Amino acid sequence: MISVPPPRIFLLLLLCMGATIIAQTGPKVPLGMNPTMSIAENTGNSDNHTFLLAAIKATDLEGLLDMEGPFTVFAPSDKAFEKLTPSKIDFLLMPENKKALRSLLTYHIVAGSISASKILSALCHGNGKTSFTTVQGTKITATMDGLDIILTDYLGNSAKIITADANQCNGVIHEIDGVILPQKI
Repeated sequence: MISVPPPRIFLLLLLCMGATIIAQTGPKVPLGMNPTMSIAENTGNSDNHTFLLAAIKATDLEGLLDMEGPFTVFAPSDKAFEKLTPSKIDFLLMPENKKALRSLLTYHIVAGSISASKILSALCHGNGKTSFTTVQGTKITATMDGLDIILTDYLGNSAKIITADANQCNGVIHEIDGVILPQKI
């Protein structure tokens, strides 16, 4: 008699096979990203991360993201930052709130180079859920929604990885469509 796995296990098996296919077909790489340059350098060359670059410079994180690493950066696009209310953006850009802005940015950085296929593999081993400790010290959770990897903070804010595996000389950048928050702003 052949036993049929429950639907949840079957989905996870398909997800694991998908991770292998994604790793073999190659990711979409953002224009302007040079794998021989650092995260800080490539962010500076990106037309899609001007707010992120300004925030990196305002919080003195350029040195960290220019170091050897490796780091994984879940980089909100300019469109992602536009989803924040104007009052939140104004709050973050005030010089007296540099600490809050730095906390927000380091919440998007994980030590180590974590490719999309590694995230998918961790999801397979974690029954569809895994978490990462950020440089800021708080965890973000990764889950799947169809074929999309979704990152969620403890407040319930979520972001989808829209462009994965932009390799850098000191890590990897995954572009996300939202801003995840370490605290209420």
